[in-house]
Amino acid sequence: MPKSNDTPKIKCGFSAYFSELKDPRRIMKGNHLYPLEELLFLSIAAVVSGADSWTSISYFGRTKLDWLRKWYPFENGTPSHDVLGKVFAALDPDAFNRCFVCWVDSIAQLTSGEVVSIDGKALCGSGDKTNGKSALHVVSAFATANGLCLGQVAVDAKSNEITAIPELLELLAIKGCIVTIDAMGCQKSIARAVRDKGADYLLMVKGNQKELKDQVEKLFSVAPVKAAFSSNDLGHGRIEHRKCEVIDQLRFLDGKEHWLDLKTVIRITSQRTIKQTGKGNTETRYYISSLGPDAKLINSAIRSHWAVENNLHWSLDVVFKEDTSLKKKDHSALNYNVIAKMALTLIDQEKSTKKSKPSKRLIAALDDDYRAKILKI
Repeated sequence: MPKSNDTPKIKCGFSAYFSELKDPRRIMKGNHLYPLEELLFLSIAAVVSGADSWTSISYFGRTKLDWLRKWYPFENGTPSHDVLGKVFAALDPDAFNRCFVCWVDSIAQLTSGEVVSIDGKALCGSGDKTNGKSALHVVSAFATANGLCLGQVAVDAKSNEITAIPELLELLAIKGCIVTIDAMGCQKSIARAVRDKGADYLLMVKGNQKELKDQVEKLFSVAPVKAAFSSNDLGHGRIEHRKCEVIDQLRFLDGKEHWLDLKTVIRITSQRTIKQTGKGNTETRYYISSLGPDAKLINSAIRSHWAVENNLHWSLDVVFKEDTSLKKKDHSALNYNVIAKMALTLIDQEKSTKKSKPSKRLIAALDDDYRAKILKI
């Protein structure tokens, strides 16, 4: 039976940033018993609490209906998994992402010099070999100090990340930040896009820019090193010695004028030894940057880049089971990716306990008050 709407409702903090999102059912036939705002709140509350499919989100809704009605009317109860699947398959993912970016921007506190790592990840479950549909790639920007995904852009192939990165940068407020990108993003247009946003770039140079890489390697044999910094890491069962060397005299670097505000080239030499076996290896990597010759800062920024893999992509795969998800229909996978990133952000922002992300999700499933704390309501 429909619930009376006499009791005032208190909406969650993120609702204002999604209020302008257009309901795709406006152009679909039939009666719509569940407002889009309620579907968003249900889905995010459920995913925070451990749900990872439309079926489990629907089950959460049925079992937690009384709790949900503290915040929204849910006059017609909660929807089936079919309703959830159809709505999120039809929802405009670009509009949903823009709302997400605005919401994150409201809670992020980016400081000058913060590292923003940009990297792509395949949504493995979004592919459909039967219908010849490749898995989607999502390029994300991750603020490493804040531990926040700032936004994302989806492409239908990894090679298209080059065009997606400037689109992503256009969405972000990153003035004063350091943007790190792997070799795929070492492009003149991307360097310019970063500088146009008032940020500095730090780009890995590999074989896709062979002429540039050869020149950078040669430069280290003919130009003096302006600054150097060494560090040691004794964790993860290995000993790693890293040396960061920076050159700022670039007169022998052909074509440097095509890279906007290029100031330095960098060489990172990593010597790793496995403690148990004593076996080791040495790896050398090269970068270009608009940063000045501060070797300690550059070394720290390069190390911070991998937070996008360890803290964002790993969490989405292992904690939220994104790679095993089978959300193939239309925009379903992309929109669930946004929901999962919202849930991850909210979980990371909850600092009253130092428990792991899976533990926080379990507590949220069992404890209504803790779930409300995570959702900031």
